[in-house]
Amino acid sequence: MAKLEEQRTDGNDALRGRRVLVVEDEMMIAMLVEDMLADLGCVVVGPAHRLEDALELVRLEPGFDVALLDVNLGGQPVYPLADALRAKGVPAIFATGYADAGLREVDRGSPVLQKPFRASELATALSEALRETPA
Repeated sequence: MAKLEEQRTDGNDALRGRRVLVVEDEMMIAMLVEDMLADLGCVVVGPAHRLEDALELVRLEPGFDVALLDVNLGGQPVYPLADALRAKGVPAIFATGYADAGLREVDRGSPVLQKPFRASELATALSEALRETPA
């Protein structure tokens, strides 16, 4: 088992133990993302499937290193959550089927994952988002 764990996290030492808030309204996608993050050695917070739940997590949870946000949560834009995270200094990664075309100007420059995405793309986006965040 230890050997498998080493293989899963090899090369991702900077991600090991990082707390990642997952906000995704599609249950199956959320489960897949949780598995990817666990394989990278991250600690998953959530997932939150609704904007209100995610805002509550941000208000109550002790802290996150980064957040992975589905841009559209059941027809609701995720921007109030992005603003709350920005106010706390938490970087966000946006996941969308529309590239960065649907992002607000203030969110441009944040990592964007085009759905569907691979674990390697998620790892790259996490590293990019965390680049200036101390461990």
